[in-house]
Amino acid sequence: MPNREEKRNLETIPVGSLGIIALEGCKVLGDKVDKYLVKWRTEREHEHRDSLAFAGYQRDSYLLSTKVPRFGSGEAKGMILESVRGCDLYLLVDVCNYSLTYSLCGHENHMSPDDHYQDLKRIIAAVGGKARRITVIMPYLYESRQHKRTARESLDCALALQELVGMGVDNIITFDAHDPRVQNAIPLHGFETVQPAYQFIKGLLCHVKDLQIDNGHMMVISPDEGGMKRAIYIANVLGLDMGMFYKRRDYTQVVNGRNPIVAHEFLGSSVEGKDVIIIDDMISSGDSILETAAALKQRQAGKIFVFSTFGLFTGGLEKFDKAHESGLITKILTTNLIYQTPELLEREWYINCDMSKYIAYIIDTLNHDSSISDLLNPNERIQSIVSRYRNGEL
Repeated sequence: MPNREEKRNLETIPVGSLGIIALEGCKVLGDKVDKYLVKWRTEREHEHRDSLAFAGYQRDSYLLSTKVPRFGSGEAKGMILESVRGCDLYLLVDVCNYSLTYSLCGHENHMSPDDHYQDLKRIIAAVGGKARRITVIMPYLYESRQHKRTARESLDCALALQELVGMGVDNIITFDAHDPRVQNAIPLHGFETVQPAYQFIKGLLCHVKDLQIDNGHMMVISPDEGGMKRAIYIANVLGLDMGMFYKRRDYTQVVNGRNPIVAHEFLGSSVEGKDVIIIDDMISSGDSILETAAALKQRQAGKIFVFSTFGLFTGGLEKFDKAHESGLITKILTTNLIYQTPELLEREWYINCDMSKYIAYIIDTLNHDSSISDLLNPNERIQSIVSRYRNGEL
């Protein structure tokens, strides 16, 4: 199969000189993305490379220097340390990186999603309208879990999107949005929610041998009705059956802000003897995933693999260690789109799916004002890697 870098037509004139701003919580991912772009653009030959339109096209780095210093009170300001005039800017932010700290009246304070979002706005404000275009790449969409009203409460995600476009942001790119319909808040601006389906399948096939990927030996499961679309897509491209659980809740009680789950009811064909892929957008505490896995094991399922774009693991890793030791879960795959602890990366049951090359493809293509439709639909790449796996080429 030809290299996708060779297949894509990027001969169009760039929108502007490429600039990437990786906010503090996204430095590691930003560095990886930058290295891919430097490599590709160094190797790429352009007929008009020496023209004014391609000025600054090949550079040692596309990362721009910024900082967000804080006052002793915890207040801050955004600073851009080099020119962004006429640039096509891409801002990378990880609102889930709680490892960063700052001093607040002498106390060490861990950065919350609110802090990261405020820093993003500070940097956008520092641009001051001088960039040609601003695209925000926010893998975990800020406040995406507060996407609808169930009582007299705020609609934080919609407000955040409106605030960003009001500040001059042209496009917002996120991954596996909790509810993509939130884009209705900004109908006249660019909003893309990208699925890491190919990276999950590649990660599984590269790390687990002797899988039989067919209807009789494997199945895809959604842990709830909200994740049906993800499960349907994976099942379709792999040619598998799918099933789903729905949560029976006790609506007479509220525990930790939610109605407690009484039981997981299953809809679908038999999972007996089949390996199972459970797919969801995030692992928060992990209770829902573990309860789903336990229910599948009660139905005599084989190996259980979990695909989840965002591994938050807010309740720690110990319960997953126990689940792996007991044979409940074989592997868990999440991406590096948000902060990963060193302890997580060392776990035997964990597979890390690197998204940096994918993001670099998206940035490179958009900078040339070309279509990213082929990048958003990975079916061809999935079929290719499954075929290679079946032929023993991986």
